[in-house]
Amino acid sequence: MAFEHPITIALSKGRIFKDSMPLLGYAGIEPLDDPETSRKLILDTNHPNVRLLIIRATDVPTYVQWGAADMGVAGKDVLLEHGGEGIYEPLDLRIARCRMMVAGPLGWQPGGGRLRVATKYVNSARTYYAGLGRQVDIIKLYGSMELAPLVGLSDLIVDLVESGNTLKANHLEPREHIMDISSRLIVNRAAWKTKHKTVMRIIEQLREVVEAENA
Repeated sequence: MAFEHPITIALSKGRIFKDSMPLLGYAGIEPLDDPETSRKLILDTNHPNVRLLIIRATDVPTYVQWGAADMGVAGKDVLLEHGGEGIYEPLDLRIARCRMMVAGPLGWQPGGGRLRVATKYVNSARTYYAGLGRQVDIIKLYGSMELAPLVGLSDLIVDLVESGNTLKANHLEPREHIMDISSRLIVNRAAWKTKHKTVMRIIEQLREVVEAENA
């Protein structure tokens, strides 16, 4: 069945794309090229008026906010850092699950000074420690969080944890659970109004398969 309105969906390569494909397939949307092997950043699908944008995970909310994409799939961690302006978040897809944790060196004990925390999740870390009533220095990093406490840049880190093997390999351990993370379907607010019928059709088809898989 054809979609009534043209729809652009923003996705990121890797785990989110891999986990999103079966869900989109259930909604009848399948890319004509494999993004893992294709150099294309805009992928046509089996529907002439549905296309996929392949972009960095952290850019997905921005593309949706500004209307370059009507819909997208983004991790809750990315959405919290973005702030959610200009987008709706109608559905938890329950994919790409992990935990946002505070981690530190094995056996680490806090001293008397002010804590230094390294993370790329600055807003989430700041909100978490504010909720505890603790003042900390947040150090913004873009990767290799585990290195920061090992070389004395920070006392602790805030990062996403799946199996915990990377922490263990670097002699770190999870210390505090901040929140569970999963990927969400997001929708541009203007598209929600102007393409509502098509948007809701996709949402309901995705909700059906998500609920069936998590029953």
